[in-house]
Amino acid sequence: MGAQDGPTLIASVQRAFRLLEAVSAHENGAPAKQLARETQLPLATAYHLLRTLVHDGYVRKLDDGGFILGDKLSHLSTAGGAQTLLSRARPALAALRDELSGAAYLTFYEEGEIRVAEIVDGPRTPRVDLWVGFEDAGHATALGKSVLRELDEDGRREYLSRHHLADLTPRTITSLPELLRRIESPPLAPAVTDLEEYALGTMCVAVPVYRGDVLGSLGVSIPVERQVPLAEIRARLLSAASRVTRSLSLTI
Repeated sequence: MGAQDGPTLIASVQRAFRLLEAVSAHENGAPAKQLARETQLPLATAYHLLRTLVHDGYVRKLDDGGFILGDKLSHLSTAGGAQTLLSRARPALAALRDELSGAAYLTFYEEGEIRVAEIVDGPRTPRVDLWVGFEDAGHATALGKSVLRELDEDGRREYLSRHHLADLTPRTITSLPELLRRIESPPLAPAVTDLEEYALGTMCVAVPVYRGDVLGSLGVSIPVERQVPLAEIRARLLSAASRVTRSLSLTI
């Protein structure tokens, strides 16, 4: 790379951002000449940058020659909104990690799958090795079982009809009737536990949370040799879940 490539690339990025700002100011689109004039760019430069932005999906060219923002920016905006929401939940997850000396997890039930949205761990509180994805291990994790418990009967059975009850450890529940029985009446309800069902040497406790109407779960994993009373874990999780649900329900 030449010595002058850096500043040249930076200038090009700055011009592209200026063009995007100008495009965003015109709800019904604006032609290249107008955008060049508003951004004080040479017309040839504006045309070149607009073609690149159109090609990459950040800008869309209308039939009348005007330019509007493209779908890729909408996706970025949506992703940014999700990151903003998660940033509100992280302090509660970090506090939970420190209080219980275990990695904290947040999942959501989206598009028919249980997906991990955030993990807050640390050098002294390592996360569980996710050797099997949560989408394939909902039956074997407290986080997954917490979500399944909150679904209605039809939703729960529909999910389980699509997922094999894989035998992940000697403690994994692979009998559907037994799994349903434990999900429907856990002793610490609404908290759900797994004791070495996903990973040997690790136990997990989880409770439900919500992001608006989206169901999720909040949990913590700790080594089984640590004799922490389950009632204490449950109480701290419920308190943290209440904070997380409130923070995720705020309008961005």
